[in-house]
Amino acid sequence: MTGNRILVIAGATASGKSALALQASEILNGEIVSVDSMQLYRDLPIGTAQPSIADRNAIAHHLTGIYELSERSEVFRFCQEADAAIAGIFRRGKVPVLCGGTGLYLKALLYGLDDLPGDRELRAELDAEYDSEAGEKLLHARISTLDPQAFARWKMCRRRLIRALEVFLLTGKSIIELQQGKRQTLRYDTVSFVLERDNSQLKERIAARAGKMLENGWIEETRAAVAKGLFSSPTAHQALGYRQVNDFINGRLTREELLQKIATATWQYARRQRTWFRHQHPEARIIGDDIRTICREFTANR
Repeated sequence: MTGNRILVIAGATASGKSALALQASEILNGEIVSVDSMQLYRDLPIGTAQPSIADRNAIAHHLTGIYELSERSEVFRFCQEADAAIAGIFRRGKVPVLCGGTGLYLKALLYGLDDLPGDRELRAELDAEYDSEAGEKLLHARISTLDPQAFARWKMCRRRLIRALEVFLLTGKSIIELQQGKRQTLRYDTVSFVLERDNSQLKERIAARAGKMLENGWIEETRAAVAKGLFSSPTAHQALGYRQVNDFINGRLTREELLQKIATATWQYARRQRTWFRHQHPEARIIGDDIRTICREFTANR
């Protein structure tokens, strides 16, 4: 654990965590480190709700808009880049404010990557066979039989299921069984919050944000990203909402149907995020939109 302290503001998509992180950074002399696997892509600023130019000019942001669509987003690479960003912020005498909703990335950064066995050649074979839309169906069929626990927990996360299958093939045991009982130790002096809102409020925020994104150029952004190979990319193709926008572009949805489908898919994703943060981050305190409490607790006993 370092001698410096980091602030974490996590939560579901559209919950308002980015605005809180900006406020906290202004008050605490901080810089923001994005913990969002899709905000890494520079060609997807609108649909992934990346910070505006004005926000970036006001507060330094890291790990936002730095990847090409052709690059793979991996938790190991993310942790390396986030650690480097945090170290640089500490050197400048500022506070790292981690903000995002990609739970797997945040947990790996705070607690470290799992030390379970791995094999590069086997992983390459599994990636080639299963890391695609067609392969995902085969992956689900296989892992649901071999490791139903892992399938139940991560059926919406292809990369996590591939890792679970790799571990099972190497050990003959479920990755969940092997992870149980492992002592979790934070890698940083961390004050962590998860922003939550009630269901009706979050649904309203999700729908309003989706509508605003569509008004602000998401359709044109999708058209350009698809032309650059979005749906053949290794991980950027998973960005939420772009397939629905593409369906609209190709006449398969009306504008009203588009907004409804995006809102529904985003709400389903937000529910999974909330479940993750409640169960995977014992260090975090559930909080509402309360910047005073965040700053007071961060500076206490420092």
